[in-house]
Amino acid sequence: MSAGGTDRRARGKTGEVSVRKARRTDLERVIGIDATVTGIEKDDYWHSVFHRYGAGSRPERQFLVAECDGQVVGFVIGEVRDWEFGAPPCGWVFAIDVQPEYRQRGVASRMLDVLCEGLRASGVRKLRTMLSRDNVLILSFFRSQGMRTGPFIPLEMDLDD
Repeated sequence: MSAGGTDRRARGKTGEVSVRKARRTDLERVIGIDATVTGIEKDDYWHSVFHRYGAGSRPERQFLVAECDGQVVGFVIGEVRDWEFGAPPCGWVFAIDVQPEYRQRGVASRMLDVLCEGLRASGVRKLRTMLSRDNVLILSFFRSQGMRTGPFIPLEMDLDD
């Protein structure tokens, strides 16, 4: 659903694709799409994510799904983060995926468009994400949407030592 409350549509494999707010009943499909791509079924994780991002009506948190022919074929999750690393409030997309057979049909682009509309309505003007440097597929997607390297450098360390 766009910020104005209307569905955004694209052409899917066999029919129209609409983007709307996720429902609890969508979780089985979201978990399935994620497991197809990652090889790991994370039921508890996805229920927790839905509780935080999908169950409420906070406009700065969004959990959206793409639906085609009556079934969920993709999802995107994002939020507004305030003053993280000293940066003014901005939107973050931290999960996006499309069932493999529905890729290359504009589904992810439509979901990202709807997410961005909602983030703009929350007052932010910048979108960020983070991804694995070897995930060429998602890197190519985000670059095709106009995203480029930002001003931050991710650092990490092992806590086991």
